[in-house]
Amino acid sequence: MLHAFDLPSLRYSDHSGEALHYLELTELAARIRTRQVSPVTVLRAQLDRISALDGALHSYALVMPDAAMAQAEAAQAEIAAGRYRGPLHGVPIAVKDLCFTAGFATAGGMAIHEHYMPIEDATVVRRLKEAGAVLLGKLQLTEGAYSDHHPSITPPRNPWHADHWPGMSSSGSGVATAAGLCYGSLGSDTGGSIRFPCAANGLTGIKPTWGRVSRHGVFELAASLDHIGPMARSALDAGVLLGVIAGSDENDPTAALDPVPDYLATADHGVQGLRIGIDAAWNSDGVDPATQAMLKDAAETLRSLGARPVDLRFPDVTEAVADWFPLCAVEAAVAHEATYPSRKDAYGPVLASVIEAGVSVSGTALQKIRLRRMALHGRVSALFADIDLLLIPVHPFASPTVAAMQTLGETPTLVSALLRYTAPFDMTGHPTITLPGGFTNAGMPLAFQLVAAHMDEATLVHAGAAFQGVTAWHRRHPLD
Repeated sequence: MLHAFDLPSLRYSDHSGEALHYLELTELAARIRTRQVSPVTVLRAQLDRISALDGALHSYALVMPDAAMAQAEAAQAEIAAGRYRGPLHGVPIAVKDLCFTAGFATAGGMAIHEHYMPIEDATVVRRLKEAGAVLLGKLQLTEGAYSDHHPSITPPRNPWHADHWPGMSSSGSGVATAAGLCYGSLGSDTGGSIRFPCAANGLTGIKPTWGRVSRHGVFELAASLDHIGPMARSALDAGVLLGVIAGSDENDPTAALDPVPDYLATADHGVQGLRIGIDAAWNSDGVDPATQAMLKDAAETLRSLGARPVDLRFPDVTEAVADWFPLCAVEAAVAHEATYPSRKDAYGPVLASVIEAGVSVSGTALQKIRLRRMALHGRVSALFADIDLLLIPVHPFASPTVAAMQTLGETPTLVSALLRYTAPFDMTGHPTITLPGGFTNAGMPLAFQLVAAHMDEATLVHAGAAFQGVTAWHRRHPLD
């Protein structure tokens, strides 16, 4: 296995002797429920692993050992008394450090918020706790969840190889989940930041429909583009997490009122008869050979399971990708108006430049963007009259290096290429699942996306579960 870390190997096991740290969330939940392993034992193993490994990986912004132990002990007592809450009960989870945690700092990757202490939990954090999850801590991110880290922060490092990109703003979530430092995590996606780190780290993640998950108590980057969603080791795990955090919220009037399905109840529905839309030209134009081969294999696997490929022509997204930048900038300027420019010196150069750009966008330019966005939404939604899912890359190049990604600011075409398959679905709000689909010749993960109609995350979960039932890409792990 290719990696550039000299790290200790830690092995904790249950009664069967099997290592715990890379179990899928649902596998661990079954063992906790049947008392093959205790929440306290699992937590101790996680805290020891974080202590041993995260000094090199830098995935955590804050670890919360005492609070986590109290939660694990409470879960253990409840389960022993027969009060099992469900598949998150006693399972260690971590959240991106945009999510408010009462009594614990929430910095959002920003020096300006280094000591900010929320007085309440974000809705998603509260729902995780109500489900009995053990909150390990807060995961590192780029400044304000945009594209670059604040100069004072050491970026997370890809556990497969330190020279390779760990993904965009939810990179801490991706690194920790992939390295066995939590059993699942929450990330946010404004232009691709659930999907990029899932692809980079070999994970499964769901960017839900915009509005499916409450944003109350989560620092904004761009309100109408921000999505909160799960990052996990399998489609089933992601479905469990989404089922807990999704739903209407009186504190967030933009949260959808639609009922939340039981994603596990339909997880065995398979893909028989599902229509999988494929735009062969879009999926290959400027896409490297490794990614094209992976997409072809994924399509063939789904076809072998009974899905039906459907040729289509996806709407041109050139304008949508170009529009994403000024729209995100305007909304970021609004999100930061209380502290920028009054505390400009505390901002890093990249986020500051984005806010400055947002302030300069005219009202008429913004309205034209809004109209084009509405038109794209309609065109994409119309496709789902004839298909159930859309199969696309996450980005057109396999496993970019850190060095290559550091040239983003100097290479506008690279930025546009990076966002070509992600930003359009932040603009339209359609849900997607990212699934591991292979590895490069150098041993780095590859991934693809399935996109569904609005509020149809259930189809994403059962299609993902079907794919992962006959493939093992998601069961390969770094470091060990």
